[in-house]
Formats: sequence, C-alpha cells, structure tokens
Amino acid sequence: MNTSKESNRSKTTRADRPPRGHSKAQKKPKAKTQRQPAPGWIGTDESGKGDYFGPLVIGGVYVTPKTQGLLSNLKVRDSKKISDNVIKDLDFHIRSHCIYSVVVIGPDKYNLLYNKMKNLNKLLAWGHARVIENILLRVDCRKAISDQFGSEGFIQNALMKLGKKIELIQTPRAEEADLGVAAGSILARAEFVRRMERLSQECGFELPKGASENVNQAARQVAEKMGTDALNRFVKLHFKNTTKVVQNPSGPESFQRAGPTIDIPSTQSIGPGDNQTPSEDSERGPFPVH
Repeated sequence: MNTSKESNRSKTTRADRPPRGHSKAQKKPKAKTQRQPAPGWIGTDESGKGDYFGPLVIGGVYVTPKTQGLLSNLKVRDSKKISDNVIKDLDFHIRSHCIYSVVVIGPDKYNLLYNKMKNLNKLLAWGHARVIENILLRVDCRKAISDQFGSEGFIQNALMKLGKKIELIQTPRAEEADLGVAAGSILARAEFVRRMERLSQECGFELPKGASENVNQAARQVAEKMGTDALNRFVKLHFKNTTKVVQNPSGPESFQRAGPTIDIPSTQSIGPGDNQTPSEDSERGPFPVH
C-alpha cells in the first residue's frame, strides 16, 4: 500500500517531467569572436653583410602607434648615419620599449651555412625570416617591411607557418623610408659592434670594419698569431679578401669545420620587461634555434 508521502512524491516527479513530444531547451552555442590582428608592423634590417670580420646580424622591431611616437622622438634613422656611441644608446631605448628580435650568425656558423647555401641572399633571407617568425610568436601582426635584396621570393620562401600569413613588403633602401626598418638596423648594428669588440679582445688588437686593405693586414696578423685555421672564427671566408690574406690551393672551404657547435646560428628574441643584456651565443625568447 502506498502512503500519502509516496503518492505526493510520485505526483511531483511526473509534474517535473516535460510533456511528451517536447525536448529540453538546448543552450545556444556562443558565437566565436574572431581575434583581430594587432595594429602596427614589423621592420627588419641587417648589419655586417659587407664586413670581412665579424658576424652577420639581423634585427627586427615591432612598431605600434604608441612606439612609433617614441621612435620618432628618439630620432631613429638609418644606422649608417649614426655613430657607434649613439647607436648603443638608441639600442638600449628600443630594447626597453619595443618587442624585437635579433638573430646573430657568427663567422664560423656563417661560413658553414654559406658553404651549404652558396648564396648570400639566401642566407640573409633565412635570417630575416627567423626574425619575423620570432616576433610573430609574441604578437599577431599582419605586415612586415624589409630592405630588398636579391629576388623578392627569397624571404617569402624562408618564412615558416606564422610568416606565411603576413603581408611582406620589400623596398630598396627601406631603412631610409621606414621607421621600423631603421629601428631594426640600429639593433643589428649595435649587436654587430658589440660582437666586433669581443672578437678584438680575443685577438688582442682592434679589428677594423669593412673589407679594405687594412682589413687584409689585420687578417694576416690573426693568421700569424693563431694560425690560418683560426680565420674561420673571425672572418667571412668567401670574401675575396681571403685569397689575398693566405694562398690556399684548396680554397676557403678547407677552413670549414663541421660539428654540432656550429650547425645553426644563435638567436635572441626578447622585449620590454625581460631586463636581459646580450651574451655570446645565447638563446632568449620563445623561439630557440641554437
């Protein structure tokens, strides 16, 4: 026999059930909001391309409406028109306020990669593409500007997954017309100067920049002091200077040294708030390739 409590519970349960033929109301899925790309653009440029001694350095800076005003106030311009002392000061301010990336290809690594690629423009494109990719890991930007060298397809072909989505503009002498490219050229030049100072300390005398006859004399000093094989750590061997410095029947390739320590360049990729200073062959940021 059912009690009154059981009868009331049964009635309540039946009352709570939805009528036949009707299903419970389904929650509408929330509409997905598309993420808008960040305003601004990336500018990239290199330093050390025409220097016999020292590394090849590629720098890139992400410019926003806010940092654009800062860079203008700092009078950021083509690094070739700025002294090395001023370059270092501007480099500090840019690193402190902007998202950026610097890729350094030291001489020994440069020589190995050039020996594989046999083309300076392809090596340059590799560096520019890595800088762009590093910055895109920090910010969803859709535009990049770089100085034009060789075929425009070099950088496009070297870009990876993130870089394929951006609009890439390559302009001759872009460092003179674009604030971002000029800022990238300053970072690259400042790092090149620092690396040259370290190499000079290693040699025990100041290494000259460029590729003139005084550079050849300095390279002969290095070869006499440390041996011809040591040139691989200081110079870009494919330059014609090498044949003037040392007569080598096997060619510059004989200086190449294989090994895990020189198979790919070091990279730096940091931005404001990281409070770090560059160090030899160090890895920083979200895209380590050392």
